[in-house]
Amino acid sequence: MDQMQRKVLGKPLSIPTGQPKRKRTSMISFFSKVSWKLRFQKWEPLKNVFFILAERARDPSAKKRHMAMRGLGTVICENPDKVRKYKKIVLDLLVHGLYDPMSSEVIHESMKILTIILGKIQGKGLGSFFVDITLQTRTLLDDENDSLRYLAFVLFGQLPAFAGRKWKKFFTNQVKQTQDCLLIHLQDSNPQVAKACKATVRACSPYVRQRKEHSFQNEDQRNLRLSRQLNHYHPELLQYFYANKIL
Repeated sequence: MDQMQRKVLGKPLSIPTGQPKRKRTSMISFFSKVSWKLRFQKWEPLKNVFFILAERARDPSAKKRHMAMRGLGTVICENPDKVRKYKKIVLDLLVHGLYDPMSSEVIHESMKILTIILGKIQGKGLGSFFVDITLQTRTLLDDENDSLRYLAFVLFGQLPAFAGRKWKKFFTNQVKQTQDCLLIHLQDSNPQVAKACKATVRACSPYVRQRKEHSFQNEDQRNLRLSRQLNHYHPELLQYFYANKIL
């Protein structure tokens, strides 16, 4: 995990101080209830806490959905060893939040927690969640909100390590479709986003490189195959790859 990802994971789940007093009190009360349940798990098992959060995550109120995501982040931070056991419940909540149709705050919180949990479970047992996360994260790479765009690049940069054989072809196709976006944001107006994009390009580079084919008999044949494949990529993106010795 690079320094930039550590910076993201190290950010506390703070409550904005600019919120009205009544709203802040409501959020603090919600977190207090969650923490209370965690401390007295003999009466309220952790699984039940997840069910409570799942119910709130689907509430019509965007504020309650946002609080549910923040509460989920608190649960994960206080119980890191329990993440693997309840990963399916947690991933379902986070993917649901990632696709929130109304609240950018819910999406932001979902991505932030995903960057944490993917590192903890090392991508194991993602199943079809990998596809859902990849597709939605791709759409957020061009978001006008700098914070969402930044987290989207950080999250997308984590995904290559978890594609495996099952999703390799799918993810290779996604990287190809993302090349124009990557090229644009290498020079993003926000320096942090540009830095995250560069890290993502490096992480995705194995899905651009030509695989070694033992069936080829000589170097000329390998180069011809590689040349044909690279014809599909944007010239400026290839220039960046060569300049940084990625190819």
